Amino acid sequence: MITEQIKQLLLGIVGAENYDDSKVECLVHSYDATPGYQAMPDAVIKPGCTAEVSDIVKVCNAYKIPIIPRGSGTNLSGGTCPMEGGLVLLFNRMNALLEIDEENLTATVQPGLITLDLISAVEAKGLFYPPDPSSMKISTIGGNINENSGGLRGLKYGVTRDYVIGLEVVLPNGDIIHTGGKLAKDVAGYDLTKLMVGSEGTLGIVTEAILKLIPTPETTKTMLALYQDLDAAAQSVAKIISNKIIPVTLEFLDRPTLAVVEDFAKIGLPTDVEAVLLIEQDGPLEVVERDMKRMADICLEEKAVSVEIAETEADAAALKTARRTALSALARLKPTTILEDATVPRSEIAKMVRAINEIAKQHDVNICTFGHAGDGNLHPTCITDARDHDEMERVELAFADIFAAAIDLGGTITGEHGVGAMKAPYLEWKLKKEGVAAMRAIKQAFDPHDIMNPGKVFAKESRKRVVVSS
Repeated sequence: MITEQIKQLLLGIVGAENYDDSKVECLVHSYDATPGYQAMPDAVIKPGCTAEVSDIVKVCNAYKIPIIPRGSGTNLSGGTCPMEGGLVLLFNRMNALLEIDEENLTATVQPGLITLDLISAVEAKGLFYPPDPSSMKISTIGGNINENSGGLRGLKYGVTRDYVIGLEVVLPNGDIIHTGGKLAKDVAGYDLTKLMVGSEGTLGIVTEAILKLIPTPETTKTMLALYQDLDAAAQSVAKIISNKIIPVTLEFLDRPTLAVVEDFAKIGLPTDVEAVLLIEQDGPLEVVERDMKRMADICLEEKAVSVEIAETEADAAALKTARRTALSALARLKPTTILEDATVPRSEIAKMVRAINEIAKQHDVNICTFGHAGDGNLHPTCITDARDHDEMERVELAFADIFAAAIDLGGTITGEHGVGAMKAPYLEWKLKKEGVAAMRAIKQAFDPHDIMNPGKVFAKESRKRVVVSS
């Protein structure tokens, strides 16, 4: 609870115009993009620099006030929902692109910078920042770092962690540390940079980041492969990878997803097939043409009914934009849309797709599936209504079975959305008790008062695993 005394201390740091404890402001920041999770914070605060963040944290640490760092609230695991009240930190005032260093191929940014703004700025200089979460038009770099966000280009280029090479972090006691730097090599001590990336705001607050950039690819081509058989599409993914071709993008959409995306985007997507693969490759022209031809041949060998290469950049951009709108399109169908993610080895994609469909039938729920098939990261998405309590119970059981199926296939409960509050009860399924205990020890060492985004990652108790699907 933030008493009047604590409030005055915080006002003294940021000024009255950057502190708000009104019911309206607290309500706005009581939830994120995760259905079913909402809790009121005590106040919202907007620091303007690292020193102010440090001073805020020192006050919160002294009085054991929970702190929830928040970007744009696009989180899909309840990771920015203030489950135990406290103070929500917004970074609207810390949103600068501080530097693009063309000699060292780095960008230095503040956490509130919008992801697409960074991408556009570096592309204007002939450089490339690959991480491209579907929410990139509104998500922030700080949020991407906290969740280790992925994206459509993750198969070839990796995820956010692969491009964060240095951080400025405020620790839970208010200390400011700097990790990494503009370095190609650095093995001085523990890799605290990588530890912070994906820690979901539970270990510290990122106030500045140094990001690796790469040269812009010379050429890019995109194609669409159509299938009347889900298994054939999944087998195509496995065969492309086994042929040692790593495309930039290798996305999967099933028929229900196709139908709603086309209704939303209206770009001429086929809706009379069971699945499509959206495939993109970049690099030198001769390599791209060779890879595209080989991938087209593989898709046809695996019973694709047709393979079409986008003729223009505009056509290719429309296809990728349509894929990014999948969640928005599905969200129009019913009041509640639950988009999950589970990841399996690439070789197990076909089994995982079948398992999701079988589980949906078993629990009588409507699940559409799309996702980053090339890296095994699928997004089973349930269209439902939170007011239907019976159906919501079946939805929860279905997703529990999906997580179990992913683990049984050598996968994990989340590939890019994070654990947050939603998946905390399932974490032990993946890491076992010993793994969770090791993580708790790290958390305790950094944050003994448990003020940093409490109620996330670590559930009070693990969900009992009753049904296992395969």
